[in-house]
Amino acid sequence: MRRFEGRRALVTGASRGIGAGIAERLAAEGADVVLVARTLEPDSHPLGGSLRETAQRLARYGTRVETLTADLSDEESRSRIVPRAVELLGGPVDVLVNNAAAAIYQPLADYPLRRRRLVFEVNVHAPLDLAQAVLPGMREAGAGWIVNLSSATTRHAPGPPFELVEPGTAMAVYGASKAALDRITHGLGAELHGTGIRVNTVQPAAAVLSEGAARLVGDTIRPDQVESLEEMVEGAVALCACPEDVTGQVTVSLELIRDWGLTVHGLDARPLAGAGA
Repeated sequence: MRRFEGRRALVTGASRGIGAGIAERLAAEGADVVLVARTLEPDSHPLGGSLRETAQRLARYGTRVETLTADLSDEESRSRIVPRAVELLGGPVDVLVNNAAAAIYQPLADYPLRRRRLVFEVNVHAPLDLAQAVLPGMREAGAGWIVNLSSATTRHAPGPPFELVEPGTAMAVYGASKAALDRITHGLGAELHGTGIRVNTVQPAAAVLSEGAARLVGDTIRPDQVESLEEMVEGAVALCACPEDVTGQVTVSLELIRDWGLTVHGLDARPLAGAGA
């Protein structure tokens, strides 16, 4: 399966977890990929993972893989991402995956403004800035795919009494930022409808215990509240190749797999043992 042969992709937050998984799957299916994150070298982040390690894994697929360090919380740093990616890829970006996120969990009563600004800078402003930066190339090509990674924390808990999932209200600022991203996705998808540019979000149906998520909630979550990395990646890459009439949508990984009859593949694009449509 080589759906992305000849396409150029940019994936943020690609040093570990879901972002690294999506980048690998895109490369396995033929895409040239620019990996973006803050962590370049191994053993330089407490959660592990690095751009260098992701690039080494992707090298076996034979496509162009480049790394680009950037701080998405910094406007000047992120303004350089797309122009540099175009240079590295030798052409405009066809597929943009906004995966990087800032997740700072803290009760709202004492949640400081500095942290709130950081969360919204990375989770809302950076994805929109990058989307705006890739649009000229996508418009010229008459096609493009922008996929934003959202979260189930956007959903409101019923109550009172409130049925909160751990860590409860400490997730509210993060969830609010992802809700804003969902709304921007819908608006941008509607605005660009008819141009050939698709804009969608995908969120996990359950927790994906990437390195960061495991650190934040791993001890409080039940096995039935978890989905595999491969399932999340399957839903995300489906939107990286979706038809033109799928745009402005807020989707859920496992629902996409079910409704579109998808077979779950490994990160190397081979069907997983026992996986069915």
